[in-house]
Amino acid sequence: MADSFAHCEELVRAGDKDRFLATLFAPQKHRRPLYALYAFNLEAARTRELAREPMPGEIRLQWWRDVLGGAGRGDVEAHPVAAALRDIVVRYRLPPRMLDDLIDARSFDLYDDPMPSLSHLEGYAVQTSSALIELAGRILCDGRDPNAGDLARHAGIAYAITGLLRALPIHCARGQLYLPADLMERSGVQAADALSGKVTDELRAVLAVLRLEARHHLGAARGLLAAAPPELAPALLPLALVRPSLDRMERRSYRPFEPSELPQWRRQWVLWRAARKGLARTF
Repeated sequence: MADSFAHCEELVRAGDKDRFLATLFAPQKHRRPLYALYAFNLEAARTRELAREPMPGEIRLQWWRDVLGGAGRGDVEAHPVAAALRDIVVRYRLPPRMLDDLIDARSFDLYDDPMPSLSHLEGYAVQTSSALIELAGRILCDGRDPNAGDLARHAGIAYAITGLLRALPIHCARGQLYLPADLMERSGVQAADALSGKVTDELRAVLAVLRLEARHHLGAARGLLAAAPPELAPALLPLALVRPSLDRMERRSYRPFEPSELPQWRRQWVLWRAARKGLARTF
């Protein structure tokens, strides 16, 4: 089991650097359980990359549902992430329904269907990003419910929308569009143009609306921070990266279909500063 948790830590170190670094600010006893949770999230999130086709992807996601349902004991023990996940689900009383919903949301990733609306996008963010914050909060509170659902909801939506905007070049290159169809229709954006990497004033208008939406949820999360248990801080630290990322996208030189990542040194500095000075003072 110890090797399973070590494997999860290495997966997160390589595939989710922001959460890896944020977890270093968690109490020692909670780091490996958090890495197990984040490794599971990585496994679910990269299903499309690994499966390449929808049907193998659905089978892979169903396997994770079966893991949570208690099936496949031998297979689970042979899979380090699954073994570690089953352990923390029991140890920290993580709600299986939230994990199932996260898996269900990732089914959308397997197809090239458009995101129907802004409300659907927010629902997707709640089932994935917000749920991850809530689950991490339960680990940090030793299995207790931190009662931070509203905070996790707003924080997760802000973080997810910003991440999807950053990943726009990657998603469009593989024929996938997370831009809400209702916003595109209202602004006159053609999906084919976006998928081909064509930058238009209409597209910029849609991206601006999404940035405003992310800032709205970031502000709502900030307003709820004071009432949140302090133990929740390591789960929320990546939120400190939202504002500088959005600011970068507001520059006149911003090119939506070119990488627009904060340099790694700055990401590390932002997380360190947020951990030392407090989240409320950094976003």
